[in-house]
Amino acid sequence: MLAGRQILLIIGGGIAAYKSLELIRRLRDRGASVVPVMTKAAEEFVTPMSVSALAGHAVHRDLFDLGHEAEMGHIQLSRAADLVVVAPATADLMGKIAGGLANDLASTLLMATDTPVLLAPAMNVRMWDHPAVQRNVAWLRDQGFGFVGPNEGDMACGEFGPGRMSEPMEILAAIEARLSDGPLKGKRIVVTSGPTHEPIDPVRYIANRSSGAQGTAIARALASLGAQVVFVTGPADVPPPEGVEVVRVQSARDMRAAVLAALPADAAVMAAAVADWRVASESKSKIKKTKGALPVLEFEENPDILAEVSQMVHGRPGLVVGFAAETDDVIAHATAKRARKGCDWIVANDVSPETGIMGGTENAVHLISDAGSEDWPRMGKQAVADRLADRIAAALS
Repeated sequence: MLAGRQILLIIGGGIAAYKSLELIRRLRDRGASVVPVMTKAAEEFVTPMSVSALAGHAVHRDLFDLGHEAEMGHIQLSRAADLVVVAPATADLMGKIAGGLANDLASTLLMATDTPVLLAPAMNVRMWDHPAVQRNVAWLRDQGFGFVGPNEGDMACGEFGPGRMSEPMEILAAIEARLSDGPLKGKRIVVTSGPTHEPIDPVRYIANRSSGAQGTAIARALASLGAQVVFVTGPADVPPPEGVEVVRVQSARDMRAAVLAALPADAAVMAAAVADWRVASESKSKIKKTKGALPVLEFEENPDILAEVSQMVHGRPGLVVGFAAETDDVIAHATAKRARKGCDWIVANDVSPETGIMGGTENAVHLISDAGSEDWPRMGKQAVADRLADRIAAALS
C-alpha cells in the first residue's frame, strides 16, 4: 500500500520525538519515501543525523535556506508529498496551524500545503486538557485534519492521562488508512463502542456486559476500506483498533459530548451499549455499609445519543446506524426502536444468556431498514463487521 508513496514527516519538539525514528524505519520497510522536517525544538530530543540516516534524505530545518528557496523549496516540499504527518504534533504546532501562523519551516509548510495532514498529538495531560488546545483540536478536526491519538498512559513528566503520542505501529496503520484507495476514502465515520460506567460513588458504578468487541471490529473494517474513523469507546475489554482516532470516555454523558464534538461526519455507527439510566445523586465519598440498612438509589435517564444524532436538523450524518441488543421479540423491538429513534438502520441481535453473544466472539444479527429485516447467519464478529462496512460503503457511494 505504501510502496512509492512519499511522506513528509514533520517532527515537533517533545520527548515523543524518539518514536518518530521507529516510524521512519517502519515506513521505509513498507516502501515509502520519507522526507523529514525538524523544528529547532525537535533537535533537542533527536539528532538530525539520526533522522537523516534512517530516512535516507537530508533533514530540512531552515525556512531561509537559499539553496532551496531559490526554487521556492518550502512550497515544493509541502505539495510533493502524498501525506503530511506531524509526529509529535505539539500544542505549539497545532496552535500555529489553527491560528494561521507561519514563522518557521514546519509551520510554513503546513500553511502552504493542500496535501492531507495527519496529526499525532503528544503533550502533558494538563496541556492536552487546556481549553485553548481543545479549541484548536476541534477547529482542526472541522477543517478535515486527521488525528491519531493521543493515547492515555504514563507521561515522561510522571503524570498519567491522555497525551501520550500513539505508538509507531498505530501511526503507521493510520497512514495506511489515509492513503487507502478503498471505497470509503475521504469519508469520516464516527463509531461508538463498549459499555458506559455510571458512577454510584468513587469506587462503585453501574455497567453492562458489553466487551466492545463488535464496535472495535466495525471500526477496523471501516478503516480498512479507507474511512477516517473517530472511535469513541467506553471502558471496553478489548483494545481499540490501530489506524483510527480514539476518544476514550466513561459515562453516557461523556460519550454524548465526544460524539457531538466529532461531528460533522458522513456516517455514525452507534454500537456502544450506553446505559439507559444513571444514579441521580452520585456520592462524592464511598457509601459505607451499615448493618441493617440498605442504600436507596434513585435513577434518572441518560441522554439518548442515538435519537439526538438521528434527529439533528443541521449536521446530521448521511447515514446513522443504531444497535439493538434484545432478549425477546428481537425484530419487533428493533423495528419499533428504529422508528422511535429516527435512525436509518438498526443492527439487532439476541443477547439472551444462552446465545453466548454478549461478550462472545460470534454474533447473529438482523439488519433493519426501510426494506424490512435482513437476517444474517451467525458468524464471527469481524465477519459481521466486514459485511456491515461493505453495506455502509455501498450506501455512501
